Amino acid sequence: MSKTLLTRILLLIVGIIITIDCAVLMIIGKINFGSVVPFIIGVIFVIHGIYWERIRRFIRHHPLFKRVWYGLWGLFILWLISFMVFVWSLQQQIKQSKQPAPAVAAIIILGSGTVAGKPTPTLAKRLDTAVPIINAQSNALVVTSGGVGFQRTRSEADIMATYLNDAHDISFERILQEGKSTSTEENLRNSQALLAAQGVSITDPIAIVTSDFHTIRAAAIARHQGYQQPITVASPTPLSIRYNAWFREYFAFASGWLLGEY
Repeated sequence: MSKTLLTRILLLIVGIIITIDCAVLMIIGKINFGSVVPFIIGVIFVIHGIYWERIRRFIRHHPLFKRVWYGLWGLFILWLISFMVFVWSLQQQIKQSKQPAPAVAAIIILGSGTVAGKPTPTLAKRLDTAVPIINAQSNALVVTSGGVGFQRTRSEADIMATYLNDAHDISFERILQEGKSTSTEENLRNSQALLAAQGVSITDPIAIVTSDFHTIRAAAIARHQGYQQPITVASPTPLSIRYNAWFREYFAFASGWLLGEY
């Protein structure tokens, strides 16, 4: 198999996988920087895989486009390096987040979607991960954070609190429900007021429970908002979707930086 053919096949396979994955996300309503940009990259890969020879012939006869083409590939390589650095940083953050949690004043559990009045598997993992800390630290306040989704009647925070009570016998009296947020930034910002009303300051150590792939961004947003001792607690992501989640999180992290979230 020639090098050219191998390159085309690789571009085509990777492009199709990325395009389908992001298209599904956008169809179910997750239209954001982390789904649109990878979708565009996937489409470009597919086009290159199909029309590789035509593109090469075209740029050979148009020097300006040739420089642009090689320049874009150079940018892609730089992006790939930055993605590898992000993945390495994420792995280090995940390892740190799996250390036993020290004493905290509060435990904020970030929302991640519900289906038919129940937490999604990802959200259930976050809640299950929070339970040992909740049980071990009886004085820590618990905050479930998530608003009312599209065509929903109950807030995500309410569904999360119900899950903790039904599945793990965590008393409702111990749970503060932040039921208005629609993003991580709002999750953490809105939780501040609830905690302040209970005498907990963002200068106190506060555990933030989220999915492992989300820990870097959650910690960065928290520090930007003034949380002085945020302690991220990582819930595991199934291997079947782990690397896909890391890929999308890279773009979500970049989006948050562009939007000034940290």
